[in-house]
Amino acid sequence: MANPSNLNDIILRILNGNQTDADIEALRQWLNSGGSQNLQVGKYNINIGQGQDIHIGDRTYQGLDAQAIREVARAVIQGSNTADIREVVRSILKEEFQNLAQRENPQSSSRKTILVLASSPTNEARLRLDKQMREIDEGLRRSQQREKFTLQQRWAVRPDDLRRALLDFNPEIIHFCGHGSGDDGLVLQDDAGKAQLVPTEALANLFKRFARRGLECVVLNACYSEIQANAIAQHIDYVVGMNSKIGDDAAIKFAVGFYDELGAGWSYEDAYNGGCDAIALQGIPEENTPVFKNLKKKSN
Repeated sequence: MANPSNLNDIILRILNGNQTDADIEALRQWLNSGGSQNLQVGKYNINIGQGQDIHIGDRTYQGLDAQAIREVARAVIQGSNTADIREVVRSILKEEFQNLAQRENPQSSSRKTILVLASSPTNEARLRLDKQMREIDEGLRRSQQREKFTLQQRWAVRPDDLRRALLDFNPEIIHFCGHGSGDDGLVLQDDAGKAQLVPTEALANLFKRFARRGLECVVLNACYSEIQANAIAQHIDYVVGMNSKIGDDAAIKFAVGFYDELGAGWSYEDAYNGGCDAIALQGIPEENTPVFKNLKKKSN
């Protein structure tokens, strides 16, 4: 069970949005051990009344921090999961103070995992996916915020590989590079290396579950992928798709601009605009092919 000395660390991680399932379980046990109605353990208490400070160990929480902790305490006692509790904190803190919006951006204190999924079946046009991957990697390595990202890669991705990679890495960002087929779905590979279509609804349902586990952004750098982007954007805050065919050069430049912006500490929308700029600056007439879907703006 958590004790007051490490409860401070847990509370700070919750307020910063990078708590773990273990943190929430430890806090739940601590709260329940003192009676969930008063949320009190000895002299350490979380008073769920309004306008009062919260004392845990040697730290006093006041104002919005205290309000956030009271709401978190309620959510923990009610059995809410880690992702739901993160949203509780966001809804209280981030709408009040503009300078807290950075916690939604890549320059936050938590390290983000980018999972790049590459698929180029043998019976489809060959794509320079190795170049796209190399450009992403090099851009992040030279960036100001390189310590904020971990890059993971999966090649020749089959449907099972996609599912397992999500389980293995639990990424905040997914970047798919390969082929799309519009209404027919996204093109992965079968065991023989040939094209296998993944239905849009199945893809959206998969990503919906991982949204609750921290998935924030999906980039579909593939032709005619706006249909999939629209479906995924019902569940994921930030999604990029392509509204028509996109050439290999434009797809690579979009990836370069997108991750250069993220690596510099800018938001997902800034990264999207940076990707479009990177296409246009090369004189490639496809800067309007990428489209950006923002669930947060839609809900406001």
